Amino acid sequence: MPIWASALAGTLLVQTVCSFASISVPLLGPPLMARAGLAPESIGLVSAISSAGICWFLACGGAMLNHHGPIRTLQMGMACMALGVLVLSQPLGLLGLLGALAIGFGNGPNTPAGSQILIRSAPPAHRTLIFSIKQAGVPLGGALAGLIVAPFVLAHGLSATLAMIIAVLLVCCVVVEGFRKTLNGEKGPGEPRWARALIEPAAMMRCVSALRAHPSLPMLTAVGTSFSLMQACLTAFTATFVYAHHGASLAEAGQVVALMQGASMFGRIILGWLADRMGNALRHLGLQAIISAVAVSLMAMVGGHDPWLMYGSAALVGFTAIGWNGVHIAELARVAPLPLVSSVTSASSLFGFVGSVCGPLFFMMLVSWGGGYEVAFHVMAAQLACFGLVCLFAKRR
Repeated sequence: MPIWASALAGTLLVQTVCSFASISVPLLGPPLMARAGLAPESIGLVSAISSAGICWFLACGGAMLNHHGPIRTLQMGMACMALGVLVLSQPLGLLGLLGALAIGFGNGPNTPAGSQILIRSAPPAHRTLIFSIKQAGVPLGGALAGLIVAPFVLAHGLSATLAMIIAVLLVCCVVVEGFRKTLNGEKGPGEPRWARALIEPAAMMRCVSALRAHPSLPMLTAVGTSFSLMQACLTAFTATFVYAHHGASLAEAGQVVALMQGASMFGRIILGWLADRMGNALRHLGLQAIISAVAVSLMAMVGGHDPWLMYGSAALVGFTAIGWNGVHIAELARVAPLPLVSSVTSASSLFGFVGSVCGPLFFMMLVSWGGGYEVAFHVMAAQLACFGLVCLFAKRR
């Protein structure tokens, strides 16, 4: 197997499994929170703490990645996620929410470690496509969770479902061991104090300072954060928009979301191929931001008029506004100095995850102030279009 194919297979497998595990948790929200002795709405707190865990690794996990190498770090991350699922499932009350932090922290290495592996092995002519295929593991894992978890709970119960998720994570740890000798040799100099770096503010500052390594990195980070804001709002509110605001059934709302996620999986791959053909990823991201903004506004306007218009606009939104991630990460890895690839992708992704937390909060404020879902979607689309225009103007200069 060519080295790039081995790298893609390993990173895609880990990305899909981690996505499957992390998205399974909110799907199990009511029975999982009941077992932990918490109110059902506490699943929102679980999601927030999990996002904080991802930010923690992205900000401070660089030393861990340098010390252990990408494959070993991914294995440690999956083991951490398995431990987090176990802790979260126990009747520990609020203390059990530490499991959510462990799930997020274990999910954090996927972007920087995957980028470090792929940038050294992917053929330059197909680099963006390969990164995009790897990132397609996120919606693929989510789709598998949606198809598998609920029927498994009905057939075997909550305990067996949690055991299945933990087993999938641990089996994947063992499977990727076969890639370690080939792909783990690119670790940096040993850093025996890596564990201390996880709680040092200086480690976060070093991570963020990596964005100074190339003139285009601040612009790439800004447009990526804008896309993250938009994607987080779409993920959080589309089902409610369709169900509560337009009177669709819960099943129809779920179908709209599933179609959006499925379209994003194909969008990441096709847009990655297109970006390779264009040869100008920053311009591609600017154009995609503008097209995505138009698609989101279209969905907001036609949502209540015809079901087929809703399905069609949701597919377009998924293809464009959620299909950006592979192109973005590939360009970050391309322009970053080779020793700083993991640091640059960590720092940029950190800003993106902060945007993922702030975006839904701002969206919710717009709705509660009387603007309604349509106005909120239009405002979020407008900010994405503005960043797309700035991105195009910056590239032209």
